[in-house]
Amino acid sequence: MYKIESRQENRPYPLGVTTTEFGYTYFSVVMKNGHDCGIVLYDKRTGKETRIPFSEQNKYGSIYSIAVKDLDINRYSYNFYDGDRVFTDPYVKLLHGHDKWGKCEELLKGGFIRPGYDWQGDKPLKIPYEESVLYCLNVRAFTKHKSSGVPHKGTFRGLTEKIPYLKELGITAVELMPAYEFDELESGNKKWPSEKRLPPLTMEEAKSRLAEKTEEEAEGKPPKEKYNCWGYTESFYFAPKSAFAADHDTVKEFKDMVKELHRSGIEVIMQFYFPHSVKMGMMLDALGYWVLEYHIDGFHLKGDRIPLQGIATEPLLTDTKLFYYDFPYGQIYEENEIPGYRNLGNYNDDYMYTVRSFLKGDEGMVGKFLDLQRKNPSVCGTVNYLTNYYGFTLADMVSYEKKHNEENGEQNMDGSDYNLTWNCGAEGASRKKYVTDLRKKQMKNGLSMLFLAQGTPLIYSGDEFGNTRYGNNNPYCQDNETGWVKWNKNALGKEISSYVKKLIALRKRHPILHNVKELKILDYIGCGYPDLSYHGEEAWRVDFGRDSRFAGVMYCGCYAQKDNGEEDDFLYIAYNMYWLPHTFALPKLPRGLKWCLLADTGTSEGIMEEPEYAGTEEPKQQAKAEPRTVQIYISKQEEGAKKDARRNYVKSAF
Repeated sequence: MYKIESRQENRPYPLGVTTTEFGYTYFSVVMKNGHDCGIVLYDKRTGKETRIPFSEQNKYGSIYSIAVKDLDINRYSYNFYDGDRVFTDPYVKLLHGHDKWGKCEELLKGGFIRPGYDWQGDKPLKIPYEESVLYCLNVRAFTKHKSSGVPHKGTFRGLTEKIPYLKELGITAVELMPAYEFDELESGNKKWPSEKRLPPLTMEEAKSRLAEKTEEEAEGKPPKEKYNCWGYTESFYFAPKSAFAADHDTVKEFKDMVKELHRSGIEVIMQFYFPHSVKMGMMLDALGYWVLEYHIDGFHLKGDRIPLQGIATEPLLTDTKLFYYDFPYGQIYEENEIPGYRNLGNYNDDYMYTVRSFLKGDEGMVGKFLDLQRKNPSVCGTVNYLTNYYGFTLADMVSYEKKHNEENGEQNMDGSDYNLTWNCGAEGASRKKYVTDLRKKQMKNGLSMLFLAQGTPLIYSGDEFGNTRYGNNNPYCQDNETGWVKWNKNALGKEISSYVKKLIALRKRHPILHNVKELKILDYIGCGYPDLSYHGEEAWRVDFGRDSRFAGVMYCGCYAQKDNGEEDDFLYIAYNMYWLPHTFALPKLPRGLKWCLLADTGTSEGIMEEPEYAGTEEPKQQAKAEPRTVQIYISKQEEGAKKDARRNYVKSAF
């Protein structure tokens, strides 16, 4: 039998419920009224309710706290009461009553977490931004489709079963859309029952409930089932979502997933959406809890009133990646201060819309495109993406110009009208070969730009093999074929998937493509070449005019060192987004080196196993790129040639 401990054993912090290995269970909660308040215990075996009242000796400010000794946490669930109001703990760490997707019990109740999970030495990975490749996914949609090939579809365990795929692809971090307890019923005709009143409804309350009937109910029709699959609502931020678990032990399944991802060198980033009603204290408590309890590597913060300075300067989070649109760096760091570990990251749509504009051939985009390809500030990371969970997928980005969200039931009024996409000549599905070939090339072009940029690349799940959502750019409520990732790849999907895998491997193989520091466009080590240079029809000269839609970019390998200690290669990328072929001037290389073609988005192979000699001879040094094509050239040693002495600067420069 449990017993109530004295005030000396009480702990007002942390809020919520904490169970220790020494037999103590601590309850701590903020009460609005604080009169006739306490804990409700529910016996799972008998259904009996027991109340443990708080007293003044349990009060610290507006926090009530009590310690219970030898409580059988497997037998009971709990809630709090405040007068006639019974409510679910806002800090609940395990939720009962919402274990199945789309179903809720009459009142949600809190559960207890058993202490003592064996992490087996696991800890967050702290992978630097320049070495990261991010993969955004929705836990349910990622493996729910029958083609996913995993036994536990739509769950944390299903994601765990996909780890070998993610590792083979080259992913270093998964970004999970809300995976804590949210109410998927809130967009439908039910209400998440997180509190109730004890007395019967008054006549006025009963009339109010009747007035809330939907139009379908008024006409005698059953309400249409509609789920909020994304979870961007006020939620229970401390509990992993039970409906995403294959097993009854949600907490263990989530921890097992994190541990297995870490073993494969993959970080776990979680999205947290905080609306205006959520206080700063709860935000900090939630983030810190997931770091300590679940070994989470980072958070993508979403919401308009996030206390960025407070979160970014929280000592517990200095080794944790934090993503937001933009941080007030002047309020976070001292003047000229460079953090020892870059944990903050800018995550906004600027790169996405710029690259989309350049990709489809809009005028005046060359300068901004090249600036964003180079962007890699020393104080923070930069997350780049072409697509995300909102908006079109990669395949839809080259197939649709207008959103097609009719199935969402909002008369196609939801979702963004600002997409900056091009359908390559036909809206939606097409069998015309010139259209499908162009779409395939445009996908490869966009992916090339993404993975050849200096910032951290992010892809949305399924984009690596051309998954479609049929033109729906806001499928938040599509718990079906539209919203799920479809893994049955066709020939196009296989080709795109192969290209993505090769691009990621190429990026990782060449450190000059993901440098630790931002490239300066200067020869600051005296090797005869700047770290980065721009070219056009003539070497060392690029056309930034409004009508220009092409540019050549050269990376000098003298400024980066491979894992084996050798200098990196010279790399030249020719971007031709014009609708006609274009000739690029290839800069002269150091003595003994020659340019070889490594990749061409106009070919089915994309990136070649063995580079081909470019066929350029002095003094011409030119390369021809077909319309809307990206080419990659790499320097190779000529047979019998000695290494140029000028290329021995990298070891002394860094």
